[in-house]
Amino acid sequence: MIETVKDDFVKTYRLHQSLEALERVRGEISEEAYERLKSLVHYRLYGKEFNREKIREKIALAFSMGSDSTASLLILRWAGFEVVPVMVKLPQMRDVILFRAQEYGAVFVEIPEYMETISAQIKKKAPICGKCHSMIMEAVKDYARKNGIKIVASGDLLSFGSISIYKEEDLIKLNLPAFLALDKREAISLLGRKYALGFGCSLWKNATKSAPILKRFGIQRVLRELRAGAIDKEIANALIRDILKN
Repeated sequence: MIETVKDDFVKTYRLHQSLEALERVRGEISEEAYERLKSLVHYRLYGKEFNREKIREKIALAFSMGSDSTASLLILRWAGFEVVPVMVKLPQMRDVILFRAQEYGAVFVEIPEYMETISAQIKKKAPICGKCHSMIMEAVKDYARKNGIKIVASGDLLSFGSISIYKEEDLIKLNLPAFLALDKREAISLLGRKYALGFGCSLWKNATKSAPILKRFGIQRVLRELRAGAIDKEIANALIRDILKN
């Protein structure tokens, strides 16, 4: 499912940081979940096989059908976790996306006053992606709490080291790709299908027409991912070109 990092010094260092972060939350999760997450990192580091039988630990995953969250879902299920893909129904989502998400067993939640909040951001010509992400994560955390789920996962590629897994109030936040030092190209390769690279949802693209400065924020985000090694130059080039053509 996933490959070892071999002699990649940066990824190896990040994986050892992930192990340290995992130790800090050991007492907050079941020993079964701790051992399985530890085994995942060891598999990534050394190719060491591990028992992938189903375990009782549930994980609520913020799911968008994008490459990063889908790869996270596939890896966690492969590792034996019971994963609940939680998809927030946003007005910009096409019906085909919602239909395909059902094939992964997604459950759907909604965010009250989502458009009012995002429209206010657009009116101020302020970045909307970060605001949207934080609202989505709050909705996923609410679902987890209501359903007695302790671990909330995301497809975040950038939160390495001490913030790859950490305690957040009464929950444990797991940024799985960062926890495994997984980059975008690796995530895409796990999908087993063609993946069209593009930046931003339809709402963001429409917003750039009235607030072109959003394109600058988008490019800054791409460059931040490039500097962190989460994407390579080829992917960065494709994303920036997509931003500029809108």
